[in-house]
Amino acid sequence: MTSVLVHVLLGVVSLTLLHTGAEAQMCATITMMQENVNDYMGNFTADGAIRMDGLDVTFEFDIAPKSVSFWDGKIAKVDDTHYRMTNDLFFETGVYVSFHFQVTYTDTKPNVIAIDMAGQDVCDGTFGFTTMEPYTNPCAPTGMKKYDYAQALCESFLFYEAQRSGHLPEDQRVSPWRWDSALDDGSDVGHDLSGGYFDAGDHVKFGFPMAYTATVLAWGLIDFAEGYEAAGQTDYGRAAVKWATDYFLKAHTAEYQLYGQVGKGDTDHAFWGRPEDMHMTRPSWKIDREAPGTELACETAAALAAASIIFKEDDPDYSAEMLEVAKELYAFGDEYRLEYHKSITDASNFYRSWSGYGDELLWGALWLYRATGDDTYLTKAQEAWDEFNLAEDALQFSWDDKKAGAYALGSMVDPDNTMYADALKAFLEYLKNDAKYTPGGLIFLDPWGSNRHAGNVAFISLWAAKYGDPADADANREWAEGQIGYLLGDFGHSFVVGFGVDPPSHPHHRSSSCPIPPQSCLHHDWGWTQPGPNPHTLFGALVGGPDNSDTYEDKRTDYQHNEVACDYNAAYTGCLAAIIEKK
Repeated sequence: MTSVLVHVLLGVVSLTLLHTGAEAQMCATITMMQENVNDYMGNFTADGAIRMDGLDVTFEFDIAPKSVSFWDGKIAKVDDTHYRMTNDLFFETGVYVSFHFQVTYTDTKPNVIAIDMAGQDVCDGTFGFTTMEPYTNPCAPTGMKKYDYAQALCESFLFYEAQRSGHLPEDQRVSPWRWDSALDDGSDVGHDLSGGYFDAGDHVKFGFPMAYTATVLAWGLIDFAEGYEAAGQTDYGRAAVKWATDYFLKAHTAEYQLYGQVGKGDTDHAFWGRPEDMHMTRPSWKIDREAPGTELACETAAALAAASIIFKEDDPDYSAEMLEVAKELYAFGDEYRLEYHKSITDASNFYRSWSGYGDELLWGALWLYRATGDDTYLTKAQEAWDEFNLAEDALQFSWDDKKAGAYALGSMVDPDNTMYADALKAFLEYLKNDAKYTPGGLIFLDPWGSNRHAGNVAFISLWAAKYGDPADADANREWAEGQIGYLLGDFGHSFVVGFGVDPPSHPHHRSSSCPIPPQSCLHHDWGWTQPGPNPHTLFGALVGGPDNSDTYEDKRTDYQHNEVACDYNAAYTGCLAAIIEKK
């Protein structure tokens, strides 16, 4: 039988509930599916911004039926004409409900004349399907050339809004198809762990790459602030960072405790549907003294320290709170050293830090020094540099390996220590002279997320063009703009969903690939194999990218080349702001 569908709804369109009273005719929200001599099957449908703590619907019949069947939960006979149907799935902010039921009778057909759902009469047909407004791009073109970098920057923050988990704010711009979700996260451990970002095309909240994303977004807001201001995107950028940092503050539940993942990778990946439709168990995973995780603690410290800088003037109390937690987390990661995937074991198949934790000890210390001016952190950075030989083997900049980012940051905050500037220069020369490229000109550092890696190192090069050796500025800028140009369309098509010429329309992304109710990936022929474009345009999302020969297909099933992720957009977003500064 068709399962009960219950979906979180923001109440974008206001609905009027009309009380019909008892009438000897079938409620308008009941559709007859099948009728026989002494029984019928009906379908009940309703939606609206009603609070529901689990499904609880009571039918009133005009005459007593012989029996009523409900397959998707429990049914109880209240009296001869009232039957109550319940389902223990938990929902909070609103519902879309559809289920089948069967009624048997002896002579006269019993009609459903009143329906109580969550304390409201939903019998009248005016309480029917919500008409959702079409989702159109809220980021207007600006006319900027060669590409509309300002529009692309605006759209990148639309992507982050689409990745939001938890209770969505009133100013959420993708609300026509993204609703509240995962509000019960953390209930298994007695903490509110709602919020934060879904990682990629899935719905796990992986704390390690989320923290990297927040750090790099904040870095761009700090060092390319003029570009953000010129594009009118500063507030959206801060909101994107704050969505992550609010979650990190929730996840830091004690001095030596940090929740670093919600959801189980394999279980989550087996579900193709909207996050609003999730009913699987979402376990919460943490690090603490008994099971530490240095990379996770120190990267989250870096994110909070960097964010404290961007909020220092406008929200000093919030800034100070983040900075104190950043200090605690760095001390935790430094004192109790262990690779975090050994404690949060589920992360090992998805975001294991292959580079080890030395780069996070360096990176976190440099960000804490920049935020505090406390020389203790420069000493910590030097100790990490020496202990882990961090001047060597920087071949990329990513959620895993922060060395190249530390070279840049260190050359700014500790200019008298030439080891940082020297390492940065060597890294940039490697990118230009020794790294592999596709025939079309994309630097090819990794077959997984090749576009992401190109955007990451382009950010380092653009940063060096502004803050590094002036003699290399033009070459660094030109090289980086060439990499961003490839992503935006130089190779004949865009790699950014909803932007430019022939952009991707089939990204490997569950939420945007599923229609909103009454259709569903769970109950219709939708999902990752349906041939058409995703029903919702995931504006601003940078897809994984081509292989080493520039080959790329816009296929939802090709997660290596067509998935999206929060970390994919982080440095790319800063690159757009850096380019805007010079336009």
